[in-house]
Amino acid sequence: MKHGESEDTLLLDARTMLGAGRDAEEVFTELAVRTGDWGACALAVCLALGVPQTDAEARIREVHPLLEEFTAREEDFAGSLLVCGQVFVVDRVLDDRGERIRDLLWVAAGARWGNPGSLLAWFRGGELTKLFLFFSKTEFRGRRGSPTDFWAAMVTAGELLTGEDGPDQDAVTVGLERCRAQAAALRAGSQIPR
Repeated sequence: MKHGESEDTLLLDARTMLGAGRDAEEVFTELAVRTGDWGACALAVCLALGVPQTDAEARIREVHPLLEEFTAREEDFAGSLLVCGQVFVVDRVLDDRGERIRDLLWVAAGARWGNPGSLLAWFRGGELTKLFLFFSKTEFRGRRGSPTDFWAAMVTAGELLTGEDGPDQDAVTVGLERCRAQAAALRAGSQIPR
C-alpha cells in the first residue's frame, strides 16, 4: 500500500466519505488512486458500508481476476466493475412481512420477464418500495410474461406496503391503485388501462 496507510486508516476514510454522501464507487476510486491497493480499498468500502468481513472478502476474491485486467489510471473502471458485480451491496435482513413482500416482488419479476437482472441489488438490499414503484409502471406488450400472475403479486405486495409509514406512501397508494386497475381489467377481459 502506498503512502504507508493502514487498513484502519482506509476504513476510517471510507466511512468518512460515505458519511458525507459520496457513493461507494467514488470512494473506492479515490482510495484506489491514492493507495494503489485495490483489494484493500474494496474491502474498506465494503466494511464501511456494513458488509460482513467474510462476505466482503469472498466477493473481492470472486472479482479479483477481473480487477487484474485493469491498470493504474483505470481505477474508475474498476470501481464500476465492483458496482456492477454487486460487491458493495449490503444484503438487508428482512422481517417475515418484508420477506413476504420481497417474495411477491420476485414472483412479479419472474412473471414480467423471467429474470430480475439489474434489479438484483434492489432485491438484495431490501429496496421493497423502490421495486414496487418500478414494477407498478409495467406495461405488457406482446406475449411476454404472465400479466395475471404479475398483477396479482403486485396487488398483494402493494397492500402489504401500504401499511408502512414513509415518504413514498402516497406514491405506493397510487401504484397500488394502478395495479388493482390492471388486475381488474385482466379479469374483465377488457383493454388494460394506462
